[in-house]
Amino acid sequence: MIGKILTTTDDLEAGAAALAALEPRFGLARAAAGPLPLRRRPDGFAALRDAIIGQQVSVASARAIRGRLEEAGFVCCDSVAAAGDEALRACGLSRQKIRYVTALAQAGIDFDALRELPNEAVIATLIPLPGIGRWTCEMYLMFALGRADVFAPDDLALAESARVLFDLPDRPRPKAFAAMAEAWSPWRSVAAQILWAYYHVAKGREGTL
Repeated sequence: MIGKILTTTDDLEAGAAALAALEPRFGLARAAAGPLPLRRRPDGFAALRDAIIGQQVSVASARAIRGRLEEAGFVCCDSVAAAGDEALRACGLSRQKIRYVTALAQAGIDFDALRELPNEAVIATLIPLPGIGRWTCEMYLMFALGRADVFAPDDLALAESARVLFDLPDRPRPKAFAAMAEAWSPWRSVAAQILWAYYHVAKGREGTL
């Protein structure tokens, strides 16, 4: 089952309202953080290529590398698969990331077919690829495929935001956090977006988290 797809800000607002009715602290977090942006981006090869590029580098560095790849014409599976290590290295990719993006380009993923698969089937398709972990799969489901009921219990910012919002003694560990989030279905992606937004509000109030 695929469930609801988030396609407009109205969808986000519907999810936020449902979560606030279920748990008033989501309403407080939503009010403190302001309107939620629709953080959708096109699905497909480029979305995962960019996720790999962004690993362990600054936003500015990732943007520069992405720009050089695009200027060189390395924007689709075929062009990246045929590029060769030296050409990709010249764009700023490390040896490890060259291996990752090349494997992704050569994997023959049917990205159109992923739109019709349940969440766990999408994860099962992507996670065997080098450089693609479960968190990256969850981000792809949320922001490229627009799935409304996905959560990322390993995300430290989400865990810290939940600790502050729900007045927990410690950050919830991933297994417990996933169990906690089950109550927020079928809007777990919206819950995550509220928690991410509230993280920045709480960080500003405390100076650091």
